[in-house]
Amino acid sequence: MTFEEILPKLKQGAKIIREGWGGFELYVTLVRGEKYQGSEVTPYFLIKTSDEGFSSFAPTVCDILAEDWRIVEE
Repeated sequence: MTFEEILPKLKQGAKIIREGWGGFELYVTLVRGEKYQGSEVTPYFLIKTSDEGFSSFAPTVCDILAEDWRIVEE
């Protein structure tokens, strides 16, 4: 799938991944509805890896143009 095709699914709660990544990446998820010190936090992406837990994720141009996105089944 393209990023444009999978983005609505990510917004609906799906976890996604690219086939072309190395393998230690497990999934990308969207986090929203959080608060910090009583204020709303802007939605953001997290990536779960097998070795470091969660990190912030910002798709690169290559990620946005890729056609190998898929939904992670749990």
